[in-house]
Amino acid sequence: MSVALITAGSAGLGAATVRLFAKNGFRIIVNYANNDQRANKLIEELPAISTLPQDGGRSNFIAIKADLGNRDDVNRLVRESIDKFGRLDVVFSNGGWTRYRGMDSIDDNAYEEEWDRSFNMNVKSHLWLMQAAKKHLDETEGAFITTASTAGISISASSLAYAVTKAAQIHLAKALASMAAPKIRVNSVSPGLLMTEWIDDFPKESKETHLQKTKLKRFVAVEDVAEQVLTFARNKSMTGLNVVVDAGFTL
Repeated sequence: MSVALITAGSAGLGAATVRLFAKNGFRIIVNYANNDQRANKLIEELPAISTLPQDGGRSNFIAIKADLGNRDDVNRLVRESIDKFGRLDVVFSNGGWTRYRGMDSIDDNAYEEEWDRSFNMNVKSHLWLMQAAKKHLDETEGAFITTASTAGISISASSLAYAVTKAAQIHLAKALASMAAPKIRVNSVSPGLLMTEWIDDFPKESKETHLQKTKLKRFVAVEDVAEQVLTFARNKSMTGLNVVVDAGFTL
């Protein structure tokens, strides 16, 4: 039975992907940062929607608390995942960080600590996770998938630091695809604006402007992005790609 590690997996896109993978027969490690109650509630939900034999119950799913910004924690996360299930077939590296600053003022976007945290979470954390998981994904000829953003390909984002580090993350995924070949496939998915807790700090006007710029006149559903993640997990001929799921925002 295939095993998927999904980081930042207890809410938003992560949780939608966890549910979809459970429905498609994966055993799952849900990584989360702080909210034990939310992570455990999601784990309790999964046996009922899983296509795995019911006698496995909750044993097919586990939640592991780890700070993705800490390299030692990332290594521990992979180690505990292997201790539990013995293999990794898919790693969905979904963690990230931003603080809303808008894209109008250089001065508003020049806080060094925010640049450092953005680079740590939006770039380095994916590299550390890939490094830790590589030998296990080699064994299964598995897939490593990251969540990037349309902010990395278009000048429209929560902050300049977020946009620049997401562009770096897309470039990182392409480089990793080359370095991890031929056994591991590495791809990224770039959603448009998702209506999750991430955008609670966005001004209402910014959300409306984004909506009106989409050709489909809708926000992207987390379930649609999760479907692309599952496609990457299953498809044996896709690597080095960044697929945009944005309702036509960047057209």
